[in-house]
Amino acid sequence: MNLKFLMIALCCLPFGLDAQEAKLRENPYKELSLGAIKPKGWLKEMLIRQKTGSTGSLDKLYPAVMGNRNGWLGGDGDQWERGPYWLDGLLPLAYLLNDKELIAKTKPWIEWAIKSQRPDGYFGPSKDYPYENGIQRDNSQDWWPKMVVLKVLKQYYSATNDQRVIKLMSNYFKYQLKELPAKPLDHWTFWAKYRGGDNLMLVYWLHNITKEPFLLELGDLIHKQTFDYTNAFANTRLLETKASIHCVNLAQGIKEPIIYYQHHPEQKYLDATKKGFEDLIRYNGMAHGMYGGDEALHGNNPTQGSEFCSAVEMMFSLESMLEITGNVNFADQLEKITFNALPAQASDDFVTHQYFQQANQIMATRKTRNFEVNHHGTDVCYGVLTGYPCCTSNMHQGWPKFTQNLFYATADKGVAALVYSPSEVSMKVANEVPIKVIEETNYPFNENIKFTISIPKKGSATFPFHLRIPAWCKKASIKINGSLFKEETGNQIAKINREWKSGDVLELVLPMHIYKNTWQESSVSIERGPLVYGLKIAEDKQYVKNLTDPQEYGDGYYEIKPGTPWNYGLLNVRNDQLAANFTVEKQEGALSLYPWNLENAPIKIKTKAKRIPLWQVYNEMAGPLPFSTIFQMETEDKVEEITLVPYGCTELRISQFPVIR
Repeated sequence: MNLKFLMIALCCLPFGLDAQEAKLRENPYKELSLGAIKPKGWLKEMLIRQKTGSTGSLDKLYPAVMGNRNGWLGGDGDQWERGPYWLDGLLPLAYLLNDKELIAKTKPWIEWAIKSQRPDGYFGPSKDYPYENGIQRDNSQDWWPKMVVLKVLKQYYSATNDQRVIKLMSNYFKYQLKELPAKPLDHWTFWAKYRGGDNLMLVYWLHNITKEPFLLELGDLIHKQTFDYTNAFANTRLLETKASIHCVNLAQGIKEPIIYYQHHPEQKYLDATKKGFEDLIRYNGMAHGMYGGDEALHGNNPTQGSEFCSAVEMMFSLESMLEITGNVNFADQLEKITFNALPAQASDDFVTHQYFQQANQIMATRKTRNFEVNHHGTDVCYGVLTGYPCCTSNMHQGWPKFTQNLFYATADKGVAALVYSPSEVSMKVANEVPIKVIEETNYPFNENIKFTISIPKKGSATFPFHLRIPAWCKKASIKINGSLFKEETGNQIAKINREWKSGDVLELVLPMHIYKNTWQESSVSIERGPLVYGLKIAEDKQYVKNLTDPQEYGDGYYEIKPGTPWNYGLLNVRNDQLAANFTVEKQEGALSLYPWNLENAPIKIKTKAKRIPLWQVYNEMAGPLPFSTIFQMETEDKVEEITLVPYGCTELRISQFPVIR
């Protein structure tokens, strides 16, 4: 499986500075200003659908929380995490699209947050209110929601260079340094203790701008008060123990040792993170790139849920760790989640979503399932408020932040493309030479990626261009102006350092092949490049008006039931025979502007399978997965041809198949 390589590169990172030096190590990659990267092609369409969907109109779809009463607008309503969550996706979306309407929608939130700062440095809501159904009006001074607002303000500063953000953060961090000893991260709620890595990241970000020494002292204090992920990953059985940690806390916290590594570059932080990923996948991993967590960590059964918040927060953690380490495998895992789990969990119009998704999902209906937390059975239905509204609020950051991480500046004054999608970037290289790079590709459906370089003022410049070669790629080809430059094996970053002329074309070809990964009960997933493939199941989708509890779960939601059989086992095929037994069919003509559904799926894979009668519906889920080594497993006699489509194009699917030996 791809993840067996995860974190290997960490062991080879240079230590850099002595841990006691009062500065941070230089990272190999640096995030660009918000707005420097522009989406194109299908990726731009995805962001436009967010604008016309719930991201652009959550104040109308969810007015009880996102309306004028919100505490982060100065009101007496909800004042905890949900409003900030929405802004954490809305604001980068607004500036990526350079959309004046969306930018205007963010401004009242930004202005109120900045103007709310007191002389002692505190900012945000400060008064608690009595309970009111459906909104969170207490714990106004909790450290956790402010971490989200600080992330929003960081992005706002990146887009606007508004110096008020620097002043606010500096004063607030002085306030934290003074107050945290008596009121630690878990003083109001336990959430901040598990998510302190986000706070730490912002402290270090500010230090890279202002160089204020007190920030490193604060960073050490925050690290000390944050849950000890380093020890938990390295020395405990946390990740092999069910219900040991909240799934979103884990998705956010997994980056904390790597964040801290910037000031204390000790091998133990790299080793712990490596072991953490290995254990997470071994005991809880699933084909879509995420893990069983519904809401607590819940093992690797493919009918366990995976929370939407976990997906977008794990993406952000991987993006953050990629910038710090340059580890190829973080980028591989980021793409796996982005191109599989992420599009499957939201509707095509980006209005409705699932709170939990299942790797093997044969019904999306209102039913209490074997999840650690249930919300009156609504968790896998597609709705605006189904499940719990943290995901209603937090789902918006996934695609915008992925877009923001398509290109980086490099420590050697070049440009890096470490994850791939159609886009363009304007940036400076070498000795502050402005360039523009246009990335044309249908990746992840196509293996060809073309970069056209424009150097309008100078006409030429010498700088390195970094390209990631994924671990799944056996041999990549790099071409310059149509001629083969070199070939590279997978699991590395190729660097092309040369004099580039305006109009030069750099092409990367990543040949994709069929491969398998093995999961629970020796089930297998079928994968090609960064995409996982699931059984194509006819989807009977019906809108259900909610007459029972509309205040909690919305006026209605969509249920989906299967219209074709699903209980197939794959025939046993040796790895060296996969190409002969799995036929790849590519869509002719141009890629659909929105490829993420059954109708527009650009690639299909045909293969042979048999139905397994003992594998039946249980509690409106796929029943217990037949063990793939069952001796004399009873199957139907008929061998059928089945169709597999990209996981991200499905709402119902089997992605972890039993194997008929």
